[in-house]
Amino acid sequence: MCPMNSEPAGRVLLVDDDAVFVQVLGRALGTRGFEVSTALDSTQALARCAEFQPRFVVLDLKLGAENGLALIPRLMAARPGLRILLLTGYASIATAVEAIKRGAHDYLAKPVDADQVVQALLGHASESSADSDLLPNAPPPLKRLEWEHIQRVLAECDGNISEAARRLGLHRRTLQRKLAKRPVRENAPR
Repeated sequence: MCPMNSEPAGRVLLVDDDAVFVQVLGRALGTRGFEVSTALDSTQALARCAEFQPRFVVLDLKLGAENGLALIPRLMAARPGLRILLLTGYASIATAVEAIKRGAHDYLAKPVDADQVVQALLGHASESSADSDLLPNAPPPLKRLEWEHIQRVLAECDGNISEAARRLGLHRRTLQRKLAKRPVRENAPR
């Protein structure tokens, strides 16, 4: 994954309250050609963002007592054009949707490896099926998670579309349109 030329792949700010995780991921991203800076809380993150001028941020959802979701718009305001990847050990569809609404570009559930992080940062994770072959243990795409969640809620409502739409916070016709689409295709295991 290292770049072939000597130019850095970009500056990345790692924001996580787990110092060991930050150190390990920082070292791995450094070997893949990134310049890395780290922060352990939101105050440090905003200060480092201003001084380091990163192109990317890898942000943890839980920063001690703080919530990484609240930090996303503040980072975007401090550095427009920033590409933010949210990591979490507490993956859920609601959190993923909220992260994207607030400005995150991607969302990965922990545990992750450096190659998954690089793919997400560079925006290659969903561009082609060849990329997903590089990441055989990658979590399912957000559209697939949404489809599974809708199916779960629909089953809980015994197939009642109106009740499922109410629980999902969708208009009934919007839910019907989503159900008319086929589920997101997954690559067959080899």
